[in-house]
Amino acid sequence: MARNRRRSNRSRKGGFSTGAVIGTIALSAVALGMVAAFGWLKYQAMSTISLDKVSLCPTTGPTSETAILLDVTDPISDATSIDLKNQFERLVSSVPVNGAIDVYALTAKEGKLERTFHGCNPGSGDLANEWTSNPKLVQQRWEKGFQKPLDDIAGKIGSGASGEFSPIMAGIQRISLEAFQPLPAAINKTLFIASDMVEHTADFSSYRDGVSVTKFEASPAREKFRTSLDGVQVKILAFQRPGQKFKMEDLATFWKSWVEKNNGEFAGFTRLEGLQ
Repeated sequence: MARNRRRSNRSRKGGFSTGAVIGTIALSAVALGMVAAFGWLKYQAMSTISLDKVSLCPTTGPTSETAILLDVTDPISDATSIDLKNQFERLVSSVPVNGAIDVYALTAKEGKLERTFHGCNPGSGDLANEWTSNPKLVQQRWEKGFQKPLDDIAGKIGSGASGEFSPIMAGIQRISLEAFQPLPAAINKTLFIASDMVEHTADFSSYRDGVSVTKFEASPAREKFRTSLDGVQVKILAFQRPGQKFKMEDLATFWKSWVEKNNGEFAGFTRLEGLQ
């Protein structure tokens, strides 16, 4: 009988030890889960990118750059205006989160642009993390600082006034200096030009010299407007004047030559609908 009691005691002690071990493991798992959750939340909070309050760009710099040059030296037709507005809105929607966009209006004064917008896409509330940020505030920030100002610009497209000159090359040069060259070489850079693409300055004028690459190369404009477009994709959205004597194909060939001789990547020449 004594032997049986000792065996029973060992059995109870063994059962108690197994339960204690299981309980300890369970508590440890819960503790580890809490630590992991806390660590994840802390990591998410620390990994949230700090943004500049004015531009909404990362304080470390944008992750891409999209510049848009709008030629408002002459008004455009309603059909062209609608097409350009649609194109503009698609460009804005394609800007990635933390990517920058700069919108410039060409003026008749050589190298004098009007920058109508500079900022980054901070991301809408739909992309916000509910655990580490306030989606409603994120949405308000996106609408006020990014989407609405660009919507306002889109709404005014086509309201330009006639100008004596159309210094497109000088405008591109200014954008390269201000928007592209300060950025690291590895960042994606894209330039969209919405214009009739008829260069008209004292140094070179298509009205006087045509769209001859040879004549341009022999003109003072070749060196004056020499522009570093290294790593920049250039796409043209062209509108046409009624009775314009230049063929769109010839304009495309001329500007493709100019972009590539300045080390840029010619990404296309699209004719917008309607006549200016």
